[in-house]
Amino acid sequence: MKITTVGIDLAKNLFQVHAVDERGKAVLRKQLRRAQVAVFFGNLPPCVIGMEACASAHYWGRTLQRFGHTVRLMAPQFVKPYVKTNKNDVADAEAICEAVGRPNMRFVPIKSIEQQAILSVHRVRKGFVKARTAQANQIRGLLGEFGLIIPQGIINVTKRVPVVLKMQIRVDRRDSCQAEIAVVPTAEQR
Repeated sequence: MKITTVGIDLAKNLFQVHAVDERGKAVLRKQLRRAQVAVFFGNLPPCVIGMEACASAHYWGRTLQRFGHTVRLMAPQFVKPYVKTNKNDVADAEAICEAVGRPNMRFVPIKSIEQQAILSVHRVRKGFVKARTAQANQIRGLLGEFGLIIPQGIINVTKRVPVVLKMQIRVDRRDSCQAEIAVVPTAEQR
């Protein structure tokens, strides 16, 4: 029973492992807890290990490579056609094991810690920009409810909202709103 190829379905706590020998016969189907994964693969002779490129895949790829294994990551959409039955962890691990052995499969390179750190900074910045844009659009929409129109663009919001904040809003007894902009000279106008 020499294991040549392993497919792992990664998860937060329970990992499903499917292993085959050189003839493609299944020799192992096992569920491992997170703490057991490194120990299990540390005791396994070097082999090809396939994983879907998802959360924690790069971490596990680097970890298993240190044990001498050949780790290959695949995009989930390329593994999906190999799932034979309903989607579950056991079927996914088997499909990953099947897909990793295909000669025309496209693999994702394993990222280093430095590459992941740079990507993380870019993702966080992108999230901040998206949140800022959403907030600016919300402010523009709310001011539009009072008849105050601010053009699109973050620069217009940052320049014109301070002026709008200095305005006085009068609500008359008929529940209608009127906005009067108090003319307050800005620093550039003084």
